[in-house]
Amino acid sequence: MERGQRPEQIIRSILFRLSKGGFVMVLVSGSRQVSWPALRQHLGISRISMATEMEVMDVTGYPLGAVSPFGTLQPVRVLMDKGILAEQEISIGSGVRYTTVIMQRDDFMRALEEVEIGDFASQ
Repeated sequence: MERGQRPEQIIRSILFRLSKGGFVMVLVSGSRQVSWPALRQHLGISRISMATEMEVMDVTGYPLGAVSPFGTLQPVRVLMDKGILAEQEISIGSGVRYTTVIMQRDDFMRALEEVEIGDFASQ
């Protein structure tokens, strides 16, 4: 129980490089992993890879372990696993390692504005 929260409340922001160029950020909760087949199907492409540490910094402006979907250096398409919607309170990367922002889910959704919700995670 980190920060007084259950793992399901902690949101990870993971950046992927698309084979056709560009990047997409996937938000998943807790210990869940991104489902690569579901992600490829949703995006309609067969090849994706995780962004390198340098790409994460160049695209988001944030170091690994502190990535936030807010205030990225470059505009990034954001996909959110629907499992996040089950929690009333969540924590998200702040852009600074070992520091998170704890907020209500509804406020988080309002702040995100454009987000695609789907089944992007596996256990």
